[in-house]
Amino acid sequence: MTLIERPRRLRSTSVLRAMVRDTSVAPASLILPLFIREGLTTPKPIEGMPGVVQHTKDSYKAEIDRALEAGIGGVMVFGIPEKRDPSGSEALNPEGVLSSAIRDARTHAGDDLVIVADLCLDEFTSHGHCGVLDKGGNVDNDATLKIYGEMAKVLANSGAHMVGTSGMMDGQVGVVRDALDSDGYTDVLILAYAAKFASAFYGPFRDAVESQLQGNRSTYQQDPGNIKESMREVRLDVSQGADIVMVKPSLAYLDILYAASQAVDVPTASYIVSGEMAMIEAAAAQGSLDRERAILEVLSSVKRAGASVICTYWAIEAARILKRNPA
Repeated sequence: MTLIERPRRLRSTSVLRAMVRDTSVAPASLILPLFIREGLTTPKPIEGMPGVVQHTKDSYKAEIDRALEAGIGGVMVFGIPEKRDPSGSEALNPEGVLSSAIRDARTHAGDDLVIVADLCLDEFTSHGHCGVLDKGGNVDNDATLKIYGEMAKVLANSGAHMVGTSGMMDGQVGVVRDALDSDGYTDVLILAYAAKFASAFYGPFRDAVESQLQGNRSTYQQDPGNIKESMREVRLDVSQGADIVMVKPSLAYLDILYAASQAVDVPTASYIVSGEMAMIEAAAAQGSLDRERAILEVLSSVKRAGASVICTYWAIEAARILKRNPA
């Protein structure tokens, strides 16, 4: 038998495999989520997320240093306040936990790290929803947008390079863009959570931000069964000025990520969420899989599906692994 084609020749050494690899993950494409908790004196581990903590001011700055040393692209900052109220008023406090953390990160890292501020109210409201409620207890889309616009200006003034519009309110990108531009923050980017699904995989994150959620978010986050709706949301966000569009979660929605990446001419991002991380960590802890290989494989799958940017709790560790073993 004469074999004309022998694909295995291209797999014969690690150098050859790296040379012809279609998809490579670079540390610069990774964003690390960080949680800073007002009033903490020592870092607090987060249940279900091994190695992830709520940070104090000091441990937060140390983590910024680790991110810089690892060469990752950026950090996404979430603030957990001591006090919450129905309107999430601490989100607009220029000296609040989130705005102060953004200011500290920008002062510490300058432009050597992209500082992304989470622009949402769920960490700040006493009811845990991503917006304010009307008299019937429903999330009031348009009243929430007014707060988002003001919050965007507070975060931009604190030094954010980018704001992550994660609340899934209709029109949020346009309102935030107008608010930023009207105050002269034309260079602040918008990372639009265009396709954010009402997912079961957010569980550990709720502990991370000490969520006070009453009910669920199915009236504003997307139904997991829909793709046409996702493409509509992506199109609308780009038309309103999104600089990057996000698909969240990642692993159960790789088809959505691919479709989004093919549909628009802005970069696409995806977030490997807490529950997705927890599955890998739990399987690795009981010896069911090789943890480092699994991390690299997951990152490659998200990159291959079309993500220019990957938000992951493994960002620093993955960057170090990638330097030893590029994926």
